[in-house]
Amino acid sequence: MSLSLLILGGTSEGYALAAALDSAPGLRVISSLAGRTATPRRPAGACRIGGFGGIDGLGAYLATERIDAVIDATHPFASTMGWNAAAACDKAGVPLLRLERPAWVAGDYDRWAEVDDWQEAAGILDYAANRVLLALGRQDLDAFTPLRHLWFLIRSVDAPDPLPPFAHAEVLLARGPFSLDSERALLGAQAIDTIVCKNSGGTATDAKLTAARELGLRVIMRRRPKRPPLPTAATPDEAVTWVERLRGQAR
Repeated sequence: MSLSLLILGGTSEGYALAAALDSAPGLRVISSLAGRTATPRRPAGACRIGGFGGIDGLGAYLATERIDAVIDATHPFASTMGWNAAAACDKAGVPLLRLERPAWVAGDYDRWAEVDDWQEAAGILDYAANRVLLALGRQDLDAFTPLRHLWFLIRSVDAPDPLPPFAHAEVLLARGPFSLDSERALLGAQAIDTIVCKNSGGTATDAKLTAARELGLRVIMRRRPKRPPLPTAATPDEAVTWVERLRGQAR
């Protein structure tokens, strides 16, 4: 029996899952990307780009495309999509799995301050930083513009358009993964004393945390937002097992 699967993607795990399932017989896989970057990498197999229009829009898509199962492999901070997917799948009676990489955990020699929002992060920077690497994407910058006495290095895949009114800032366009050597060199050359980032987890961008530990730099880490309680897989292989189990039940 064939099965139609929708992957809400955009993460490395979503790409890996699409590649692993692309050639599976009797399985139709569609990946959906939010389209927030100008030139998104296309996953293996079929792909759609853009939003659904909330819970009702996603529900209509599930019905129109006759989707049998959904895997939410969106970024850990794409919480709105996560809640919408849970509501739409629950309403449609479609099984939903959350594929999410484990969060980073501070070690004994890390100098982390964990926060729940960017305003809290800005409050810490106001009295405890001079030169800051903002490694958090172009859509989360506004909270830091009032800090007129600080210098910021803004690292982003796409250029902020427009750039918020920072007093002192430089934009670095770059896409991970980043090596430990390159992160050491960047932090040293720019005399960075504080890194601000999200707890994205994974290995593509964790080298900055190792470099910060080695250099004794402060890290302000935003905690992940709450997600709906769902069956969860930590790796694409675990998600593949879940899909195979569904297929077995459908036979």
